[in-house]
Amino acid sequence: MTQITVAALQLAFTSDIDANIANVTELVREAAGKGAQVILPPELFEGEYFCRVEDEGLFANAKPVGQHKAVLAMQQLAAELQVSIPTSFFEADGPHHYNSLAMIGQDGSVKGVYRKSHIPDGPGYEEKFYFRPGNTGFKVWPGPDATTLGVGICWDQWYPETARALMLMGSDVLFFPTAIGSEPHDTSLDTARLWRRAMVGHAVSNVVPVVAANRIGVEHGQTFYGTSFITDERGDIVAELGREETGVITASFDLDRVKRHRAAFGFFRDRRPELYGRLVQDI
Repeated sequence: MTQITVAALQLAFTSDIDANIANVTELVREAAGKGAQVILPPELFEGEYFCRVEDEGLFANAKPVGQHKAVLAMQQLAAELQVSIPTSFFEADGPHHYNSLAMIGQDGSVKGVYRKSHIPDGPGYEEKFYFRPGNTGFKVWPGPDATTLGVGICWDQWYPETARALMLMGSDVLFFPTAIGSEPHDTSLDTARLWRRAMVGHAVSNVVPVVAANRIGVEHGQTFYGTSFITDERGDIVAELGREETGVITASFDLDRVKRHRAAFGFFRDRRPELYGRLVQDI
């Protein structure tokens, strides 16, 4: 039996990167103590979600992967605890800037960097001002016990193409670090249930467990609604947190069983790629 135990973290953040790293570190330790092998913090946990406004001064916070405080701290922690930590960070690469994720392995090394493919642009989520569209393509990573981990970042999670591409690359579990909450242009719009349904749909249509980690708290009038969760390959929520809870959720999966279920559903057997050309054409 190939079993994996995964965790999602949920917490609030401030403009103090050192305090944020310390708080994430505490929860990573808690998750590792519960047996988690892959531990997912929320998106851009280095600070407040700065993309709510366009401020050129904030580009100074971007750092290369080998110099970013959050990445370096998680590398040290991963090596100590022998866990994998997908680490979201604001990346500078020469004159270019990306919303990126360093996959940190159980030995503390960076296995590679994924750059967010889908970049949103709207009130409260002005990411196109800061980030270029990722140029890495979708990526998967080696996980514990010969598993394969697929990771997207926030807006990526709304696209069925993201999940399907990661599955075709061999993913055993999908992970989505997130920063999402209220919509400043429409206070009546609560996307929490839509957010969950999109990823539950990925779980069902790909027969794969999904792990989603969101932030909480109020930042300059913008409320982040948490509701982080883990779903099994049937789309059933097996662990979750509320809208204001700080904490850790974990779940264990028998990946041999998951693979049997996936084969039995026949979704990948019955695919018709020759009919899908329209999917890669511009509208």
